[in-house]
Amino acid sequence: MWSVVKSVLAALLGVQSNQKRQEDFSSGKPAAYIVTGLIVTFIFVMLLLVLASFAAR
Repeated sequence: MWSVVKSVLAALLGVQSNQKRQEDFSSGKPAAYIVTGLIVTFIFVMLLLVLASFAAR
């Protein structure tokens, strides 16, 4: 599971190598990457909302 999280975070930041991306597409289950991507995106958006709330005070 940790490798899926690392791959999703690397892809989110745009620093994932082409070789690692090919490995992910050939060996991983798509559902794990989709669910992890949605969770990471949700956490990122919530973090931005909290930071914006504190900055607006």
